[in-house]
Amino acid sequence: MEIANLITHIEALIFASEKPLTAIEIVELINNAFGFMEDKVTLDQVETSIDGIREKYAAEFYPFEIRQSGGGWQFLTKKDYHKTIAQLNGEKFLKRLSTAALETLAIIAYKQPITKGEIEAIRGVNTDYSIQKLLEKELIVITGRNEQMPGKPLVYNTSRHFMDYFGINSAEDLPRINEVLASQIVEPTLVNAEHFDVEEGEVLAVSEDGELVAKVGDLPADEAVDAGGDEGGQASGGLLSADAEEADNDDDAADTGETDNDDDAAADTDHADDTPIR
Repeated sequence: MEIANLITHIEALIFASEKPLTAIEIVELINNAFGFMEDKVTLDQVETSIDGIREKYAAEFYPFEIRQSGGGWQFLTKKDYHKTIAQLNGEKFLKRLSTAALETLAIIAYKQPITKGEIEAIRGVNTDYSIQKLLEKELIVITGRNEQMPGKPLVYNTSRHFMDYFGINSAEDLPRINEVLASQIVEPTLVNAEHFDVEEGEVLAVSEDGELVAKVGDLPADEAVDAGGDEGGQASGGLLSADAEEADNDDDAADTGETDNDDDAAADTDHADDTPIR
């Protein structure tokens, strides 16, 4: 079958279908309809025809277009006509999911397959009503039971209608969590960031008013020790070398020794004064 004739048949199938049609389903339907033909329609022919249909209805002349949504191809009105169509199906468009139902649906979408107990563990509340509403709206389906858990609870997954409802083709098309939260991340801002460019091993000297005076490494040795003040003296003392500390200890020991010697000399003088002169 020529592409020109094939396009009209594909348009008719997609328009009349109640559900989105995949390219493979279209191939099977056309081959079944024209079973008498020796040359069967191939998948490449159907995909080429779909590309032509998309290009055709992308023109501004048409109020609708062909889009891949819900796992297959379907005719959808363009978003420019949303307000007009809302007047026709006002009540349908006004019906929205509650916050609790949206939270439950989001958990199922990102954690599927999942049980009701696992959903409640995440939300922290009972989810019987929300799950029942989502089942009624055919946004989720029961896909079986978890044989590994006690009681073998039911397992929930999103449905094909869920993908069609949100205009996606699979769960892989859902936005990533880090993409959703990226706009909520607050980046820290440094004021006078150059003041914080401190190399390893350097110490900042701060005045009594809390202003940066200089880097201790840039100050002379005598000023560097005094830069820290009374409280900073202890911190500045940490900058002294081990040799300097040993020298201080030796000085203290020498002072102590000299004091002891002076005391002994004084004691001897007193004793000499008590000795009678002959």
